[in-house]
Amino acid sequence: MDGENEYLQVHSSIINNKESDEFFERQKQFLLTYNTKIKDTTTAADKVTRTQKSKQILLTYFHLNRLYLGITDTYIKLSSHLNTLSISDTNDLLKYFILMADFFEKSRKSEIRIQADIDLKLTDTLKYYTRDTKAALDLMYRRSRCLADFETANKNLDRARQKNKDIQQTETIQQNIKIKFESISEKAKDELNDFKNRRVQMFRKNLIELTELQIKHTKSQIQAIKSVMQQFEALSS
Repeated sequence: MDGENEYLQVHSSIINNKESDEFFERQKQFLLTYNTKIKDTTTAADKVTRTQKSKQILLTYFHLNRLYLGITDTYIKLSSHLNTLSISDTNDLLKYFILMADFFEKSRKSEIRIQADIDLKLTDTLKYYTRDTKAALDLMYRRSRCLADFETANKNLDRARQKNKDIQQTETIQQNIKIKFESISEKAKDELNDFKNRRVQMFRKNLIELTELQIKHTKSQIQAIKSVMQQFEALSS
């Protein structure tokens, strides 16, 4: 069974499972919704990373749509052309061409660092929790299968008692399945609570760090623009 078919089986089984425990019902509804959203978000964020050098890319995450131009390529071309002009042009524009070529080269390197930060702090985090969410759903699936076995064992025990046949053997089977179900339920509660705490802490940490890095890069870009403007003024005076 390939990964996609396995996922569909798990997804369908969890949806169709009737959950009497309120905790697991809430977790089931949350995980099914969260899994779909984080998969879509991860795909969008990963597309940004893979196409960061294209002319135009669409960045979609956390319900925000932003349009980003592939400015890394643009900076490369601008820097290259200006360097060519600075070599071929011997008039007074030479010093301006050199200055702008240097500016766009620095801007290109800045954009590469920005994209690397997005990849590390956002895309990698989303990929990790896509896998972690699938693991949580797999755990819910194993519990739901164990619950189904427990319910079947209870029915078998009722029939055995009605027929007054194989009662001891059926009770033993039912008790073993009950112990297994209670054990996996307790383990699942602990792991799902831990999953929630880790998820919230990690997203908060990485998104704060990403924001701080974006602010840092923006300040650096503003300073670079101010610097080149001052150099232009100095050259023109």
